[in-house]
Amino acid sequence: MKEESRLPLPPFSFETAVEKVRMAEDGWNSRNPELVSLAYSIDSRWRNRAEFVNGREEIVAFLKRKWAKELEYRLIKEIWAFQENRIAVRFAYEWHDDAGNWFRSYGNENWEFDQTGRMSVRHASINDLPITEGERKFHWPLGRRPDDYPGLSSFGL
Repeated sequence: MKEESRLPLPPFSFETAVEKVRMAEDGWNSRNPELVSLAYSIDSRWRNRAEFVNGREEIVAFLKRKWAKELEYRLIKEIWAFQENRIAVRFAYEWHDDAGNWFRSYGNENWEFDQTGRMSVRHASINDLPITEGERKFHWPLGRRPDDYPGLSSFGL
C-alpha cells in the first residue's frame, strides 16, 4: 500500500523548509510516539546520540522510552540550513527526570527526506546540561509551542 505524501515535499524552499521544521517540532512536542512515527519513512534510519534506530516500530519504542524518562518535555527547533531534500536544524529542549532534576538538551540534526516528504534519515547529536528549575526558559503549557512564543535565537541559545 502506497502512503500519501506529507507536504511540503522536496526540493525545499526556505519557506517550506521552515514549515517542515515547525511541523517536526509540533509533532515531537505532542509526545505521541505513534503520531510522530508517521512523519518518517517505513524504513527510516536514525542515529540518536549513540543509539541506532531502524524503521517505524523501533522509532515508536524509542520515543516511548524517551518520553517515559524525559518528563515535561518542551522542544524548540530552528532551521540551520537546507538544500534539495535535506534540512539541518539546531534545537534545545527542557525536561526533568523522575527525581525532579532539570536538564536542557542541545543538539543538531541532519535530515534527509524521500519523495513522499517523509524523513528517511535522521542523525542527531545531543548534549545535556543540568539546570535548576529557576533556569528554565521554556514555560508554555505542555504540547505545541504557541506561535507567539520566542524561538531559540530569541533566547540566545
